[in-house]
Amino acid sequence: MKQRLIFCGTGGYHPNERRHTASLLLPDCGVALDAGTGFFRVPERLKGPQLDVFLTHAHLDHVCGLTFILVPMIREQITRVRVFGTSATLETVRTHLLANALFPVMPDFEWHVLEGPVMLEDGGQLSWKPLEHPGGSVGYRIDWDGRSMAYITDTTAPGQYTDFIRNVDLLIHECYFADDMHEWAVKTGHSSSTPVAELARSAGVGRLVLVHMDPETDQEDPVGLNQIRQIFPRSDLATDLMELQF
Repeated sequence: MKQRLIFCGTGGYHPNERRHTASLLLPDCGVALDAGTGFFRVPERLKGPQLDVFLTHAHLDHVCGLTFILVPMIREQITRVRVFGTSATLETVRTHLLANALFPVMPDFEWHVLEGPVMLEDGGQLSWKPLEHPGGSVGYRIDWDGRSMAYITDTTAPGQYTDFIRNVDLLIHECYFADDMHEWAVKTGHSSSTPVAELARSAGVGRLVLVHMDPETDQEDPVGLNQIRQIFPRSDLATDLMELQF
């Protein structure tokens, strides 16, 4: 059975006229990966009333959207929200983002610290791996019967996670900078075009979709897709509200 994925936010750092910040939705199984500014699009696209949110880390462009879900919960459009992350990520979100002085009504979330694999409602298994990034981050992989995907963001490719993503049908990977900014990618814990394409090739993935582009470069193609496709032809740039099946 094919999986359906909606890109609710495909940019990094801050939203611009083209892209909101990081949020992906698997609407049929009720799973969101990250909760950036694009997270406001989740409730109306979610198939059921329950939602599991998996956070990669606590930087604002990946978590600020958690505050957007309060009203859908009050209206019982969404009846249960479970938030997963490392203990450090969850503590940071609870202590700072949801501090009473900043956000006076604590949503009725269920908090779950990542320990081992997580079984999803539709039978998929989600696993995770720590990534190198200032403040830390994690990558996610989901395996269903006959389908698999991985979501890797806020790290510098290739890193020590090639085996973790090996042979997935769909790799969603950040590509914050084009190659001419590779030095800055390394300095800031992000990725640039050629190393991501080479990673996809060496890991034997089925398809590469790029996200988390630099919002200061507000162009349709800020990272050089043609060059990336010369290395890994099955590559695409995600756009906000793009939907695909895999």
